[in-house]
Amino acid sequence: MGRSRQQDAKLSDFLGPRYWPTWLGYGFIWCIARLPFAWQMAIGRGLGLLSYKFARSRRHICEVNIALCFPELAAAEQQKLVRDTFISNGIGVMEIGLAWCRNPEDFRDRVSATGLENLVAAQAQGRGVLLVSAHFSTIEFVGCLMSLLHPFDVTYRYHKNPLFDTLMKRGRQRFYGAVIERREVRYALRRLKEGHVVWYAADQDYGAKYSVFVDFFGTKAATITATQKFASFNNSPVIFLSHYRNPDNASYHLYFSEPLADYPSGDEHIDARRINELIEEAIRKEPTQYIWLHRRFKSRPPGMPDLYQQKAVDSSNNEAP
Repeated sequence: MGRSRQQDAKLSDFLGPRYWPTWLGYGFIWCIARLPFAWQMAIGRGLGLLSYKFARSRRHICEVNIALCFPELAAAEQQKLVRDTFISNGIGVMEIGLAWCRNPEDFRDRVSATGLENLVAAQAQGRGVLLVSAHFSTIEFVGCLMSLLHPFDVTYRYHKNPLFDTLMKRGRQRFYGAVIERREVRYALRRLKEGHVVWYAADQDYGAKYSVFVDFFGTKAATITATQKFASFNNSPVIFLSHYRNPDNASYHLYFSEPLADYPSGDEHIDARRINELIEEAIRKEPTQYIWLHRRFKSRPPGMPDLYQQKAVDSSNNEAP
């Protein structure tokens, strides 16, 4: 299948009252995107702090993830990492508006890259390139900035709100070669066969059916096996992308690795663990910029307890003020 379900949707299809909250949210980020950049970052920081205070279920998920992945940190250090993660995600919301509502050329002077020549050389082989990364809060804006450096396609997960899905896809279609819903496997493979760069985030939990359980920061996590399957289809080179918001909160840097040697190996567990190791290394450089707010350990090996429910009981009597 080469077309997603919302590709032909018109914005006029979404004028009913059920979509008004989504329109209001989109209008908010559209307006904010017109403000000076420094103002947007300040608003994002404020939004992150508000979310930290009031989005308790998400804060709980974040606390569990960070406790699991950084047990060496003291409780106060973990809580600071949680708070800073929310701030980074608040800024990321502002960056979504910049990505969807502004011209990438407005921000050319804010992006720099290391290793771009690795991507160019890999694509020159003519077998397509699988560009693998993880979900950092910068991911939406970095995609916009990356389009200034090199053409590429992107995969995404369909959103259950059809208006949000349409707005998201329209925003991305302005600067991606193709926007491929994650279930459009044949379309993605065709793009690789045609020699395109396909950007693919490999760190979400899609359930045990599509995954193997391997370590992620020392805890077994359902890790998708599609990465090695995509790479083996056309013997496409695999490059790992890491991206960060610089400490000035005003510029961004992208790192393109050399093509992974001997990947895939033929062993799903070894290959999945190797990708997780790359993601761990990227996270450790800027842990607050990773999106810890999703349930990375949602799926569990048979017989293992729900980590989030278990921790909820433990943390109920120790909630931060």
